Amino acid sequence: MKLDIKTLDGAGAGSVELNEEIFGLEPRADLLQRMVRWQLAKRRAGTHAVQNRSDVNRTRKKLYKQKGTGNARHGAASAPQFRGGGRAFGPVVRDHSHDLPKKVRALALRHALSAKAKASTLIVVDDIKIEDHKTKGLVERFGKMGLSNALIIGGAEVDVNFGRAARAIPQIDVLPVQGINVYDILRRDTLVLTKAAVDALEERFK
Repeated sequence: MKLDIKTLDGAGAGSVELNEEIFGLEPRADLLQRMVRWQLAKRRAGTHAVQNRSDVNRTRKKLYKQKGTGNARHGAASAPQFRGGGRAFGPVVRDHSHDLPKKVRALALRHALSAKAKASTLIVVDDIKIEDHKTKGLVERFGKMGLSNALIIGGAEVDVNFGRAARAIPQIDVLPVQGINVYDILRRDTLVLTKAAVDALEERFK
């Protein structure tokens, strides 16, 4: 698959041949769904908790005698059916993460990249280095490229000025190539890869 390389100003800078085994697969929604679910579950803290009937600070004294009142049988006032009682079946502190094979995770990333390539929302730029960290200038450059909602993947290290200028722009995410992931790819309309990122990805999946 051949794709034109652009500069940050929107001008042409040659072309690149993309590996079909990484960018030319037929996207599978089931793989992408499994990967996104795994990512979102893994990042949950799992610190949710409530006070059940043994935790609330209420008297343990029996409300009234067992028989003869005509009312339902009750024990402590901390039972869930009473106002101020404990929560019934509330969440407990637990780990939400689950297993997903490493090969499936790697395949899902390739399918996410292929989905962007198939939808023609993949852009390759030569480099993302800029002279200063002014956000206004970067917004103008993005306007020329038609970028308003994008994930930008740099090389091993993101240019400091570019990172500072881009972090103030809403709906623009910038990551080094090591941080590329399925969820961030899918949540943005456009994927922008530098030439260094393309080379790193092809080396990774070789």
